[in-house]
Amino acid sequence: MVLCPVRPPRRTRTSNEATGATRSSAFMFPYFIMLTFCGIPLFFMELSFGQFASQGCLGVWRISPMFKGVGYGMMVVSTYIGIYYNVVICIAFYYFFSSMTPVLPWAYCSNPWNTPDCAGVLDASNITNGSRPPALPGNLSHALNHTLQRTSPSEEYWRLYVLKLSDDIGNFGEVRLPLLGCLGVSWVVVFLCLIRGVKSSGKVVYFTATFPYVVLTILFIRGVTLEGAFTGIMYYLTPQWDKILEAKVWGDAASQIFYSLGCAWGGLITMASYNKFHNNCYRDSVIITITNCATSVYAGFVIFSILGFMASHLGVDVSRVADHGPGLAFVAYPEALTLLPISPLWSLLFFFMLILLGLGTQFCLLETLVTAIVDEVGNEWILQKKTYVTLGVAVAGFLLGIPLTSQAGIYWLLLMDNYAASFSLVVISCIMCVSIMYIYGHHNYFQDIQMMLGFPPPLFFQICWRFVSPAIIFFILIFTVIQYQPITYNHYQYPGWAVAIGFLMALSSVICIPLYALYQLGRTDGDTLLQRLKNATKPSRDWGPALLEHRTGRYARTIPPSPEDGLEVQPLHPDKAQIPTVGSNGSSRLQDSRI
Repeated sequence: MVLCPVRPPRRTRTSNEATGATRSSAFMFPYFIMLTFCGIPLFFMELSFGQFASQGCLGVWRISPMFKGVGYGMMVVSTYIGIYYNVVICIAFYYFFSSMTPVLPWAYCSNPWNTPDCAGVLDASNITNGSRPPALPGNLSHALNHTLQRTSPSEEYWRLYVLKLSDDIGNFGEVRLPLLGCLGVSWVVVFLCLIRGVKSSGKVVYFTATFPYVVLTILFIRGVTLEGAFTGIMYYLTPQWDKILEAKVWGDAASQIFYSLGCAWGGLITMASYNKFHNNCYRDSVIITITNCATSVYAGFVIFSILGFMASHLGVDVSRVADHGPGLAFVAYPEALTLLPISPLWSLLFFFMLILLGLGTQFCLLETLVTAIVDEVGNEWILQKKTYVTLGVAVAGFLLGIPLTSQAGIYWLLLMDNYAASFSLVVISCIMCVSIMYIYGHHNYFQDIQMMLGFPPPLFFQICWRFVSPAIIFFILIFTVIQYQPITYNHYQYPGWAVAIGFLMALSSVICIPLYALYQLGRTDGDTLLQRLKNATKPSRDWGPALLEHRTGRYARTIPPSPEDGLEVQPLHPDKAQIPTVGSNGSSRLQDSRI
């Protein structure tokens, strides 16, 4: 989702850290550098890769069968993200339904779940619904300045009512039935929108990708007219140059790029496989990535204008109200919305926007898994029964997401968020670059793109693919490992066994690459290991454009293929043979960045 402009650090702030020490503006410079030299080039590579072969993240590795483990790694990453991402959507559904009241339930401290430490802004004044809150009394403002002594109503609503948070990641407690019901609703919506594949999801995405801009614009107009909005925006735009030299800042910027653009998930390859063969994916790549970046920056103005207004009312610095992760989406921003006139309306718009953005991402994740399965099996039966495959994947995702709706669910969600799809994304991207540029050969790939688009990739992309992008990814990975710090959630320190599980989840996607390489070597013909290695890495005979009409040049055959040749161009799903989905590719990726 595009909620915050650039992704803050994964590590949760501890009490002795200044909340604003890692303000979003510190990421602007690294973010744009990573976008230019990694994001856009890798985005173009994956789009051209999938479009040329018209195959999903598994089928495309006919280009070099030994590296098919990269495709399996992408599937594992998409599986992890798909499981916990829909839990985030279900929480947004829950808040959306909870906003259908005259007074937001997290506005006051007079609820049964509130504690004596709760101190709300609206509780201090006699405010009727729909009127603007007056200035805070001096004694309350002084009390709220000491944030460690204050628990906001929105935080207690999130922690004590929505989650009923347990004290340890191993203490699952009970399954929160309201969240479980919302999880079922979100999976049903995703399935119904994908029931006919890209024919149905492509149409839905036009709405899920465009309407959030309407909501963002409404919230932006309302936000910039509020008192204190300018302070919040200046806080957002003022850089912290001393943070630029930290490797973690660059690692977080890279993580944000990979997540917001969807690189290494397999989704870009999958969606591009439905494009027309001669579609100008170079133009699409530049437009989509720049639009995504501009949308993220625009969303930052929306967020920080409201947070500046909230800080003005509380009499504190913006750094005291700024948050990241779930704390921004479900604590800080909802609390700021309570200060607006007709706050339930703004809350409904905000969470409806989150739902739409999340669904657009989830469509792509589910379609990635389904397409990979269907393309891998490739027979007529599964092509005709793709709906049942979609249903099976949706049911499995729902069942695997149930533990995340328990009282310890947020701990597991953040564990998956921090480990399952973090450094594994950069490892997968780096290996993909190396395998295509140096194993398959950059000359061969550039010729493929020229055959498909009518022109070779620009020199900038050639240099980035061969040298710059892999080098940047490699060094960021090294420095991120060096500066690694264990995950925390507020004041909770994750136990060692939980961190070990996190590393296992991270390795589960990367380990697919060497395991499949060994398997491919074992089943490849050759008298020596070197001969087997050569045979396992060279393209298979059916590599190339999927449709015979596009197999020209070095892919053309002078005689018709026979069964003895071993050449089998798999039948395409009717969607790929008939339906161009240029728009759905870009639209579905515009909202892929983390909460």
